Amino acid sequence: MLLAGLLMAGGPGWGQSTSQTPGDQKPGQQTPAPQGTPDDAGPNTDSGGIVLGKKKEADTPPPAPAEEKVANPNGEVFSLRVDVPVVNLDVSVLLDKNHQFVPGLKQGNFLVTEDGVEQQVATLRMSKTPITAVMLLEFAANSWAFIQDMQNASASFFRTMQPEDYVAVATYDMQTHILCDFTNDRDTVRQALQSMVIPTFSETNEFDALYETLDRLTRIEGRKYIVLISSGRDTLSRLTWDQMMAKIKATPNVTIFTVSTGGFVRELRGGMGGSRDMSYLQADNEMKTIAAMTGGMHFAPIFQGELPDIFGQINQSIRNQYVLTYRPTNSKNDGSYRKVKVYLVDNEGKPMKMVDEKGKPLKYSIIARDGYKAKLPVE
Repeated sequence: MLLAGLLMAGGPGWGQSTSQTPGDQKPGQQTPAPQGTPDDAGPNTDSGGIVLGKKKEADTPPPAPAEEKVANPNGEVFSLRVDVPVVNLDVSVLLDKNHQFVPGLKQGNFLVTEDGVEQQVATLRMSKTPITAVMLLEFAANSWAFIQDMQNASASFFRTMQPEDYVAVATYDMQTHILCDFTNDRDTVRQALQSMVIPTFSETNEFDALYETLDRLTRIEGRKYIVLISSGRDTLSRLTWDQMMAKIKATPNVTIFTVSTGGFVRELRGGMGGSRDMSYLQADNEMKTIAAMTGGMHFAPIFQGELPDIFGQINQSIRNQYVLTYRPTNSKNDGSYRKVKVYLVDNEGKPMKMVDEKGKPLKYSIIARDGYKAKLPVE
């Protein structure tokens, strides 16, 4: 019994720990995991007495450099515009004998007056450029002789076309018909002229047709020409002569050349007789006025053989020109029509005289527009 008591009071048994910690758990009881710590969390570490320094704030960026002050910010350019009118005049000087162009004239040889007041010519240059022209043809059911004259004259003008020229073809009777728009294709122009076979109406509304053609030409830049080949008679236009003339005055950079038809028939019949003859005489005067006002020329051929020379003169006039500019002394934008005259003077300011190789005097013609319409304040 003594030995059994010693054994019971001895060291621990096989299933007991050699040391004992507070809170020993009972057999079969698990230690709960600390609250707030996940089961898969790593070991707890204690920073102890280590003190972490305050995070250094990023350096404050330096201020942006001050913008340089420029006179015109954003590259804008400010300017003051003063509208000073400049008049451009196309002037041809042709010898009356052979219709040759007179070259070699200087700026001092031109004297320009506007409403009787002398103007100072600012610049002068020669111009030899391709042309932009409209053939406006009367094609109505009247005398076949008039139609044949028109066809022969238009064919003669067609033969003078250069590769760089732009030509349109239009006819008129009661209405205006565009056979071909502006083109430099000779075949297209030839086909348009050949398409005139059978006329329809007998009315010839020349005023309406010319007004409409001028209106279309205002949309085209540069110098333009109209070759009007007709009897000159107007029978049923809605517009009057005065309205058409006002349109001509208001349309810049257009020169009109007029060719009257039916000359041989009128000569053969000793005129057309009575009031009909007066009608053709009035038509001739109107054709001359239209041409003179725009700086063109009027022709009334009797024989077909005259046509090559006629269109040779037209070519001399429109392909060789002096272009002069001046600033008018009357700078008002009042929409008034200013009458312009051009003269040739010598070095002493006297009217220029021309002589041939034998010293004989030569007559010459100065072809220029007789005026222009000043701008209005709103233009």
